[in-house]
Amino acid sequence: MLNPTSLPRLFSPYQIRDTILPNRLVLAPMMQYRSKDGFASDWHLVHFGKFALGGFGTVMTEVVSVEPLGRITHGDLGIWSDDHIAPLKRCTDFIHSQGALAAIQIGHAGRKASTQRAWEGGGPLNDEDAARGEAGWDIVGPTDLAFAEGHPVPKMLSESDIADLLIKFGEAARRADQAGFDVIEIHGAHGYLISSFLSPVTNTRTDGYGGDLKGRMRFAIEVAHVMRKNWPAGKPLFFRISVDDGTGPGGWGVADTLTFAPLLKAAGVDIIDCSSGGISGSATLQNTSRGPGYQVSYADAVKNQAHVASMAVGLILSPEQAEEVLQSDKADLIAIGRQGLYDPFWPLHAMQSLRPDPDFNFWEAPSGWWLQRRAAALAKLDILPSGERAGKSNAS
Repeated sequence: MLNPTSLPRLFSPYQIRDTILPNRLVLAPMMQYRSKDGFASDWHLVHFGKFALGGFGTVMTEVVSVEPLGRITHGDLGIWSDDHIAPLKRCTDFIHSQGALAAIQIGHAGRKASTQRAWEGGGPLNDEDAARGEAGWDIVGPTDLAFAEGHPVPKMLSESDIADLLIKFGEAARRADQAGFDVIEIHGAHGYLISSFLSPVTNTRTDGYGGDLKGRMRFAIEVAHVMRKNWPAGKPLFFRISVDDGTGPGGWGVADTLTFAPLLKAAGVDIIDCSSGGISGSATLQNTSRGPGYQVSYADAVKNQAHVASMAVGLILSPEQAEEVLQSDKADLIAIGRQGLYDPFWPLHAMQSLRPDPDFNFWEAPSGWWLQRRAAALAKLDILPSGERAGKSNAS
């Protein structure tokens, strides 16, 4: 058997409150838009389940909305009703059966709601969409500023509306616990509702939820407080933020995040998930430079300047790259997104690369038994499986 004391840091356990993450690998939330009326289905069970089988210590859902108006598209998952609990619990039960933890990202799309799925154009819903049964709906935001030209104008949330939304966030946390989730991540990034309150580019309010930095942070901090209040004290609470919103001078930047992060920690947040961009464009495109690990510096700043535990994400492709981030103490956790879609068994392949395991002990026994014998047979024939190199598996 593998000796836990000799494992790469990527595969070492990590304790937050009363919860022990089996390893440092978290499946990043990635929108799939495969829900109907907010409900998880067999498709979601298989989709999330394969990542648990693949060795991710924590499997996180895509963003799940606190109300129908908060969906990005008609295909978003929801948690605005108790009826959503049971289908989600089927997913968490299977994830747990594989020794992994289940995480849920909870949020509200705000002024970026009522849109087409990305592969359908990603624009606002139109008459053609309505004709096929997917009409648009009224949207809300911190102000009446539309996301972009041609997008619907949001209703500016009143303070009473905000109070109602805070109740919905709290109810979502309660339902997430009943559905068996171990971790909640608040989606406060990429120009969605919480993020749009933070940035001065999108929040020009003059009441207590706008104006200076303190006012713009108020809604996000209140969401953190209400979710922590309705979430078991022993379970972790994450917060995803655009550390830099990508708008340059006059927008939200690293310095703002370094002020904000300790306040989130005081409100009960345990990990800051460090992303960027999305206020006025795609979160995957609105960055000044993109390369492997291009957002790791954000996680490093939060961890070592704000002194709040962080999670790194963004083009982390190879096991060696991920391990170096942890070994150099730039982050506490690693989130793998699209590389996980490409290879749901990325963690198991990463273990083979970082610490060759010829007996495949890290794999589930029914698979490892066969793979060990396959490896022995191929070795006798002096054959390397496609995509592998001597002694290691190519997991990049």
